[in-house]
Amino acid sequence: MFQLPILNFSPQQVAGVCETLEESGDVERLGRFLWSLPVAPAACEALNKNESVLRARAIVAFHSGSYRELYHILENHKFTKESHGKLQALWLEAHYQEAEKLRGRPLGPVDKYRVRKKFPLPRTIWDGEQKTHCFKERTRHLLREWYLQDPYPNPSKKRELAQATGLTPTQVGNWFKNRRQRDRAAAAKNRLQQQVLAQGSGRSLQAEDESGGEALGAAASPASLSSKAATSAISITSSDSECDI
Repeated sequence: MFQLPILNFSPQQVAGVCETLEESGDVERLGRFLWSLPVAPAACEALNKNESVLRARAIVAFHSGSYRELYHILENHKFTKESHGKLQALWLEAHYQEAEKLRGRPLGPVDKYRVRKKFPLPRTIWDGEQKTHCFKERTRHLLREWYLQDPYPNPSKKRELAQATGLTPTQVGNWFKNRRQRDRAAAAKNRLQQQVLAQGSGRSLQAEDESGGEALGAAASPASLSSKAATSAISITSSDSECDI
C-alpha cells in the first residue's frame, strides 16, 4: 500500500526556508520547494498554521496567476501586522490585473479606485485603519510634505522616505509620479479654461465694435437697426455659451 511521504523537517525549519527564499526573490525556487512538501494530513495541518508558509504560498499563487487560490489564502487565514503591507499589495495587484484583462486596457487612477471599492481589503490583512488610495492618512500626509519640498526626489531620498513611511521605494516613486501627473493635468485644465474665457471675451468685444461701427457709418432704417441688434445679441450669446464651456 502506498504511504504518504513523511515530513523530514519541522514546521519551523520549513518556515525558515520559505523566509529565506522569499527574501531572495527567487519565486520559482520557492514554488518548487512548496511543491516538494509532504501531503500527509498531520504535516499539512501544521504547515497551514504557519504564517511564513502561508505567505509564501500566497506569493507563489500570485506570480503563477492563481488568483482564486491567492484570495482563498488571504481571506481564510489571519496574518500579523508585519505581513499586511506585502499581502495587501498582492491582493490589490491581483484584482487590478484581472480588471485590466477583462477591460482589455490599462487601468487609470479612477479605475483602480473603483476596483478597490469593489474588492476591499479583507480584515485578515488589514488593521482596520482608514486608508486613502491604499495608503494610511499619516503616510499620505508625510508624502505630501516631501512633495511640496521636492516633487522629483532622487533614489536616496526615495529610500529615506520609504523607511519613514513603511513603503517600498517603488511605491514611493509611483506615488510621486502619479501626483505629478495629476498636478500637470489640473494645470492644463486651468490653462484651457482661461483660454476659452479669453477667446469668449475677445469675440464679444469684436462683435460690439463691428455693430457700433455700422450704426455710426450710415443712417439705417429701424428694421435694419433691429436686424443688426439681433445679430449683435446672437454673437454675444454665442460667446457667453463658450465661456460656460
